[in-house]
Amino acid sequence: MSTDGAARRVFLSEQQIAERVAELAAEISRDYQGRLREPLLLVSVLKSAVIFLADLARAITVDVELDFMAISSYAGEAPGQDGGGETRGVRFLKDLDHPIAGRDLLIVEDVIDTGLTLHYITRSLRMREPHSLEICTLLDRPYRRLVDLPVRYQGFTAPDDFFIGYGFDQRGRFRNLPYLAFAEEESS
Repeated sequence: MSTDGAARRVFLSEQQIAERVAELAAEISRDYQGRLREPLLLVSVLKSAVIFLADLARAITVDVELDFMAISSYAGEAPGQDGGGETRGVRFLKDLDHPIAGRDLLIVEDVIDTGLTLHYITRSLRMREPHSLEICTLLDRPYRRLVDLPVRYQGFTAPDDFFIGYGFDQRGRFRNLPYLAFAEEESS
């Protein structure tokens, strides 16, 4: 049941998500156990990944700190092209609060599709010289990838559908559902 009382077609149940988050946290904890100079810095792009980040952070057994970025993707005219064409750009609305030079970073994402935005973010973060930078995503769509993006920790491979719940929203609603459901078409 959703928060508005409507039945939803569930993609991943609350239990399936909880089990996979625990597995990911155990793997991350094993990988970083004994090798951290400072707490592992979990970095999330606001807002969809916040619920996944919170559950993952609580289940990781090594020391962690949290930090957040906010970005805006936009379409625009591609420079130098006759006849126009669209290109996507990324603008940082909120940068990290912590300095990251020499730190171990784990970017925690909700879903990775083409990888273009995350590729831009990781390039930007690598210029700040972290000790290590890895990626963890709840949902992955590797068949849509347009750039080489090594994803170290993957929750689930997801179909090319729109989801609500567990942080994913539809016009700002349904983020608080404890499961992931297929979004229903909205009537105009």
